[in-house]
Amino acid sequence: MAKEDRVTIILKCTECGEETYITSKNKRKHPDRLEQKKYCPRCKKATIHREKKK
Repeated sequence: MAKEDRVTIILKCTECGEETYITSKNKRKHPDRLEQKKYCPRCKKATIHREKKK
């Protein structure tokens, strides 16, 4: 029953648009879009990655 709340999401770089990371989140606890600072291999620097629209 607890696994039903988790959804798989794709993180997209805000600068170049590269979809590099796949992760999951609890949709009940975090209904808004996830935003993390991660390394982008295309930009070759740490940039902000946001949850991609479905």
